[in-house]
Amino acid sequence: MSFPDITADLSARLPELRGRLIANQPLAELIWFRVGGPAQILFTPADEADLAYFLANLPADIPVTVIGLGSNLIVRDGGVAGVIIRLGRGFNEITVEDGHRVRAGTAVPDVKLARAAADAGIDGLAFYRGIPGGLGGALRMNAGAHGGETKDCLIEARAVDRAGKVHVLANADFGFSYRHSGAPADFIFTSALYQGRPGDPATILAEMDRITQAREASQPIREKTGGSTFKNPPGHKAWQLVDAAGCRGLRVGGAEVSQMHCNFLINTGGATAADIEGLGEEVRQRVKAQSGIELEWEIKRIGVPA
Repeated sequence: MSFPDITADLSARLPELRGRLIANQPLAELIWFRVGGPAQILFTPADEADLAYFLANLPADIPVTVIGLGSNLIVRDGGVAGVIIRLGRGFNEITVEDGHRVRAGTAVPDVKLARAAADAGIDGLAFYRGIPGGLGGALRMNAGAHGGETKDCLIEARAVDRAGKVHVLANADFGFSYRHSGAPADFIFTSALYQGRPGDPATILAEMDRITQAREASQPIREKTGGSTFKNPPGHKAWQLVDAAGCRGLRVGGAEVSQMHCNFLINTGGATAADIEGLGEEVRQRVKAQSGIELEWEIKRIGVPA
């Protein structure tokens, strides 16, 4: 499937644009599941000012969707209409500041933030070693693991709205809850400032190694997977509910519920996005029938079916 090519129209409307526009860019190569159709337009802005200029001058009827590093995402097989924005080199700087603080662009992988903080002797950010993806997604969903959450260490973040206006949000402005941020849906985060505490680099790195070993022992991180599929319902663990419903190893087409950790779905090699999403929905139905609990997707799903 392909979409009408609107790059020429956009380029004419945006003569000062410095970022890159690509028509009908295949997205599967950017998504950890390695499935999905194309983006009508993939836009990679040069920096925050370029992103703001683009959004301020983009026709209001063209939808905008943001993807990060593609770890927590299903792109449906028909692709995504409108503009997909993916932040790149202009958003990947990390700066250590006074007071045991770290400022980072939102294209920075979570693990790189953890590593930079450790190298600087800043404790309190090591939990990011256990989270796949980038900081933009971590802000959007209050990502957490191994006893820490984004809300615990964030001071503030910068964002650009759909009209191209730049905002600075304090931690309290996010309305954080479990795997959720209440920030406006159209905000695209560009950078964030984190607060840590004094720590010994060797001790912090040892904790990160422990997190790495725990992940490798319990999660199928070397497979084509999107990370944790379902949120933990209050008082329950999603994987236990999935297991109790008999879904460990369940397959739909080329998609499989991981034998190692059954809150992970895997592309075994030939899966479509429809296989993966269909498997997730089958798991939700079986869990609801077995326990009465309705699992909520943690993985974001975008686009249209084939």
